[in-house]
Order: sequence, then structure tokens, then C-alpha cells
Amino acid sequence: MKKEEKIEAIKLRKEGNSIKAIARKINVAVASVSVWVRDVQISNLAKNKINKNRSSFEVIERRRATRLKNEAVKRNAVIDAARKRIGNLNKNELFLIGTALYWAEGGKTKSMARFSNSDPKLIKIMMLFFRKICNVPESKFRFHIHTHSHINKIKCENYWSDIVSLPKSQFYKTYCKPSISSKGKADRLPYGTCDIYVCDTKLFLTIKGWCEGINDSMQKYES
Repeated sequence: MKKEEKIEAIKLRKEGNSIKAIARKINVAVASVSVWVRDVQISNLAKNKINKNRSSFEVIERRRATRLKNEAVKRNAVIDAARKRIGNLNKNELFLIGTALYWAEGGKTKSMARFSNSDPKLIKIMMLFFRKICNVPESKFRFHIHTHSHINKIKCENYWSDIVSLPKSQFYKTYCKPSISSKGKADRLPYGTCDIYVCDTKLFLTIKGWCEGINDSMQKYES
């Protein structure tokens, strides 16, 4: 038993400090302090101090919660206003969005159209781009999931299959990367990443040309 810490804990308790406050001050576990001071007789003055501190803490927490709520309302108002500005996108805008996304995240080698991301919203946009703009037949799509070994592989496969609205028979074997260090921790990518593959050299070259065309057009703004 830590005799010195116990003596100090009893002293602080008699002065009207809460158990949590004592634990922080002497750097010991709350459970230890609770045991050490359970038989300590507290004066009315000390009780008042504890209640006052508790009330102050509760007031501060309520104010903090209100402040965070108000901040969230303000942030959401900005987001909602910006969202309304977009409106309904036409097919040409989908063409430009899909091409720009491919330029940023798509495959640039191997003469096949390939797009990889962990964000299901972006995967859905690119599937729409491939379907509506590139006219890719459903049978030509292939997918490859990359995840970590401690994550449920079947759950990932079902998830991405739902996102792309195609059967798992069109998925390659899922790649599970060993990840001992991340096991038990909060996963930033609970479903891994999904690669979209379209084995079509002409489509790959066409999208590459679209990207270069956007670049050529943007040069006009620099002159």
C-alpha cells in the first residue's frame, strides 16, 4: 500500500476535494482513493465545497455541450447552403466530374481503366460514370478488395457488392494484408478499399484523352 499517497488522499478529502480530484492530484487510481477515504468523516464545510465543485463542473459541461451544439448548427447551415447550390447535375457535368476523379485517383498504367477508393460515395459516382458516360457493360466490371487480416472478409465483400450493385462472382479474391499493430484499434477503413477494373484498352486511352483535354482547356485560364 502506498502509505504516503493514502495519507495525502485522506488529508485532501477532509479539505473537501472530490475523489476524482484527489486521484488526479496525487496521480493514483480513482478506485484506490475511494477505498482509502471511504471512512473519512467530512465536515459540513467540506461537503459544501464538494457539492459546489460538482455543481460548477456540471454547469461547465452543460455550457460546453450547448456551445458544441450551437457550433454544429452553424457548420451544418454552411454545408446545407453549399449543397443547395449544386442542384441537379446533368450528364455533361457527370462526365467532367468522373473524368476529374479518374485523373486524380484512377490508374495511369497497364492499359485498363482502374479506380480505387475507400469512400463508398466516390465508388458509386465512378460506377455511375462508367455506366452512364462510358457505357461499360455490367459483365465487364471486375473488383478487388484490399483490407486487413483482422477485419471480417465476408462482411467487406458483402458491403462492396451492395455498393456497386453487382454479384460477388465479379470480385477477385480479396487481399488481406497482415496488420498485427492495428488489431484491436479503431479502424479508419472498416471495409478496406475497393478497386474497380474495366479491362478495356480503348476506354483507358479515351479517359486519358479526356483528362488531357481538360488540362488543355484549363491552360486558357492561365493565359
